[in-house]
Amino acid sequence: MKKRYELLDSVRGLVLISMILYHATWDLVYMFGKEWTWYHGTGAYIWQQSICWTFILLSGFCWSMGKKPLKRGFIVFMGGFVITFVTMLLMPENRVVFGVLTLIGSCMILMVFLNRVFKDLPPIGGLVGNMVLFVLTRNINDGYLGFEGWNIRALSESLYNGLAMTFLGFPHKGFYSTDYFSLIPWLFLFCGGYFLYHLLKKERYAPLWEKVFTKGFKPLSFMGRNSLIIYMLHQPLIYVVLMGLSMLGIL
Repeated sequence: MKKRYELLDSVRGLVLISMILYHATWDLVYMFGKEWTWYHGTGAYIWQQSICWTFILLSGFCWSMGKKPLKRGFIVFMGGFVITFVTMLLMPENRVVFGVLTLIGSCMILMVFLNRVFKDLPPIGGLVGNMVLFVLTRNINDGYLGFEGWNIRALSESLYNGLAMTFLGFPHKGFYSTDYFSLIPWLFLFCGGYFLYHLLKKERYAPLWEKVFTKGFKPLSFMGRNSLIIYMLHQPLIYVVLMGLSMLGIL
């Protein structure tokens, strides 16, 4: 039986709490019409990015630690499909197409094949290479190579055509999703996590794993171990709670 590294579960659980709070705030602003100027500023954007960066990097980091990666990837991918189907059916104005679960599931499946090549590469080279690619392609959803406010060059508009290209990172005209995570650039962040794991698994870092990574906070670790089911259920539960508070006149 593999040893459980509680710190990783605890970090995932902590990020889940942050995500739940962020999505509750999103619901208040966009579904309940509450005015909150701060939410539209840089601080809220950094908050949102800290959540998705950590989830995706940690997913790549943990990929090598689990069994049956193809099955696990398919389960996560189908979780994303369920969210897309439900939101398209019940609340199309807030639909989720190519959301974070679809991305992570896709990355997990692709890594089954990429691992055959990656396992022979030096971890430090793979980590640096993928992080450079992530930075260079961060803005492709907006039509540019570059990172955040730094645009290197515009990309051809012909790339932004159809659902397949939208999935890759080139959203077609009129595409809308409240939670869009394309394969590029986020696959590179996932792969960065994969290489970071293999870098830290070198023998000289063994004390880190035994003395640090085995320590955690049990309530957070419990959430981390059950992150998929919590992710699937948290938005409906948030909405029900906020609706109840609204009906009671508290909101």
